[in-house]
Amino acid sequence: MNIILLGPPGAGKGTQAQRLVGERGMVQLSTGDMLRAAVKAGTPIGLKAKAVMEAGELVSDEIVSGIIGEALDGLQAETGVIFDGYPRTAAQAESLDALLADRGRALDHVIELEVDEDALVERITGRFTCATCGEGYHDRFKQPATAGECDKCHGHEFKRRPDDNEETVRTRMAEYRAKTAPILPIYDARDIVSRVDGMADIAEVTDAIEAILDR
Repeated sequence: MNIILLGPPGAGKGTQAQRLVGERGMVQLSTGDMLRAAVKAGTPIGLKAKAVMEAGELVSDEIVSGIIGEALDGLQAETGVIFDGYPRTAAQAESLDALLADRGRALDHVIELEVDEDALVERITGRFTCATCGEGYHDRFKQPATAGECDKCHGHEFKRRPDDNEETVRTRMAEYRAKTAPILPIYDARDIVSRVDGMADIAEVTDAIEAILDR
């Protein structure tokens, strides 16, 4: 099974992808991670990408498609794939169709995690983590049991991501809407898009996704 997970940063795509990896043995293909890995490994496509990035230019659709193709070629035919962060444009959607068809695969589902922008801003801007062990907390939803002390390692230092602020979150939301707007109609026309409430509890979102995949 081959699926695309869509949703703005903070919608929970990473969490849900990891659950599918653990429960179904699927493989998550995140273009950002794959580009970094290909550059590090020095693959032919990775070397091309490295030259482009070192020149301060954006990596082309051709290179991104090459990275995806390399990753697919390294998988067993029966291994399910979750595409994360790709495709982002109509041209990339067309490329993905060709990449899958060349390998006897097809896209089965496009799942969009829908979010309420104001609630997402609250979810993201309230996040903080233990500086020692990385345990996650939230100003409203998950405070440490003892104020100022990590539940897990009993550390007393906490940190926040500098980009977890309202202005950045709203900018990310606008970028997401601009980037996904061109590709959703392509998949809606094929009747393979399902929408899930990304603001629900993590387990409820997982159950909704599982129900879609089991249809």
